[in-house]
Amino acid sequence: MTLKKTLTFAAWAFVIYFVAFRPDAAANVVRGIGGLIATVGRGFGDFFSRLVT
Repeated sequence: MTLKKTLTFAAWAFVIYFVAFRPDAAANVVRGIGGLIATVGRGFGDFFSRLVT
């Protein structure tokens, strides 16, 4: 098994373990990542909006 496959397998195993045994913490992590993506998207939108006007 290659290193990439091993690391991918380990990452998925950790995600499954994290969601199964710490669902509240996993939900907070996902919520935080979603908020970060929304903030970055809003920033890009504001930038391009001000660039055009």
